Amino acid sequence: MRLNKTLGTTLIALAATLLLSACPNQPTKGQEATGATVGGASSHPDRGRRQGKYTAADLNNPASPLYQRTIYFDYDSSDIRPRFLDTLRAHASYLSSDPAAQVTLDGHTDERGTREYNLALGYHRAGAVRDFLRAEGAPPGRLRTMSYGEEQPAELGHTETAWSRNRRVELVY
Repeated sequence: MRLNKTLGTTLIALAATLLLSACPNQPTKGQEATGATVGGASSHPDRGRRQGKYTAADLNNPASPLYQRTIYFDYDSSDIRPRFLDTLRAHASYLSSDPAAQVTLDGHTDERGTREYNLALGYHRAGAVRDFLRAEGAPPGRLRTMSYGEEQPAELGHTETAWSRNRRVELVY
């Protein structure tokens, strides 16, 4: 019985993933377009990196780009916003220079959508960040992805402000 339940859950997640990949990422009525995003393409690996290497101490330094460990997304999208590219490049640089560094990329969504859809969208968001970090030189063995869907909101509420803070990937070292 347990095997059937696990298989059923896996099939639901797979169906949601397939459904998500077929959905357009266009703004809905009443939603503003926010400009260009990056959905997997990488630019030059040295752009945005500073001279020298980042250290674990930079994770707790508010002046360091490593201090920023939350990447926000537009509604129904797993495209990385351009404003987060330099931050992610800094994290990739740190991960490639510190052999002990590992990160879990926790994908989150707002409450809109079904549970299965939101779990799939959370995985897509975490996967987009993972793929970008890998393209920028982060070792794949140090990157782990998780999805919490709508289950761990950063902010409670049923407003666009709350929803926008819940559509995120958190980098957890």
